[in-house]
Amino acid sequence: MSDAARDFDVVVVGGGMVGAAFAAALSGKGLSIAVIEAREPARDWPEGEIDLRVSALSRASQRILERLDIWSRVQVLGSSPYRHMHVWDAVGGGEIHFDSESVGQADLGHIVENRVIQLALWESLEQLDDVTLFCPGAISDIERERGRSHLLFTDGRAIECGLLVGADGRDSLVRSLAGIETEGWDYGQRAIVANVRPAEWHQETAWQRFLPTGPLALLPLADGRCSIVWSATDARAAALMALDDQDFSNALTDAFEARLGRLTVEGPRAAVPLRLQHAKHYVQHGLALIGDAAHAIHPLAGQGVNLGFLDAAELVVALEHAIGCGRDIGGLWALRRYERSRRGDNMLMLAAMDAFKRLFSNDHPAISAVRSLGLEVTDRVKPVKRLFMTRALGLGVDLPPLAAP
Repeated sequence: MSDAARDFDVVVVGGGMVGAAFAAALSGKGLSIAVIEAREPARDWPEGEIDLRVSALSRASQRILERLDIWSRVQVLGSSPYRHMHVWDAVGGGEIHFDSESVGQADLGHIVENRVIQLALWESLEQLDDVTLFCPGAISDIERERGRSHLLFTDGRAIECGLLVGADGRDSLVRSLAGIETEGWDYGQRAIVANVRPAEWHQETAWQRFLPTGPLALLPLADGRCSIVWSATDARAAALMALDDQDFSNALTDAFEARLGRLTVEGPRAAVPLRLQHAKHYVQHGLALIGDAAHAIHPLAGQGVNLGFLDAAELVVALEHAIGCGRDIGGLWALRRYERSRRGDNMLMLAAMDAFKRLFSNDHPAISAVRSLGLEVTDRVKPVKRLFMTRALGLGVDLPPLAAP
């Protein structure tokens, strides 16, 4: 390895929401940290403009951002609490309703634009003396030897580290160059994202209707609009994307049963291909994967970034433990602690969301009747319903310190 390369204890490839949160959480532990990101987040945007990409943050994710001292900045930039969740089946007609008051909470979570979360985290990183930002920056290759990584930039620069953290998304270059295989499958679906204005108030409710071609979700925004995530088969998504705004709004209103009156699309639309993907290993000597680099999940429950934040928090716990014991932070003794704490839980969540997707995409009359009955029964049996809500809110006890109540 080159003697000229700058040396860091930890290098994070990917300064998006999860990678930035990890770097911020690791700061102050006596380590030198580098974050490599292709582009800076947007610093400002036109008033009234809503980004197409939003996240439904759980209470656990909110606590992480609070403890990183950036939640107040997120609120200034813009967040939208939701207090209810209403889910129903298009074929069988079963429904279930969740209310934050029933579990003694002010809300069920917050809808926040991804760019808001990333900007708040990025501003925090810029103030940290132990974090060096390489932005714009992109790597072309990684040379690894005895657990150490030598990273080559596309512009010829090079840096080295004892621990390389891949937070570079579901098409992770770090994971690919490390030779870590994934398992999973394409869903043959695309998620159409857009912002719409309902004729009636959204009631601070996250709405979801399960259609045979995929779920349709409406997420409430503070200004009265809603962000939609409409998952549909590739053919159906292509047909919907080809419609003009008026016809798309008509199709959307029909698909939603006009529960909030007419839904009028405002601004652009985008369609993202969906797949389930899980890394066979999260760690190697001197390397760890977090967030979408480790797992990609169907968006029907909005759990992607929440799982990623928990990855980041658990990896910090593992590294703190190694530091406290005088062990190598890049050693498998430390990193397997992280993998054990997260891979099983993530696998269960991926499997659960996959099962929901398959169950509600089936329009066989018998299956439709059973699942609708299940929704109705769950809605009436309060202990079961409360269990679902506790899990979704991130109120469980088995959480890393950054996320724990």
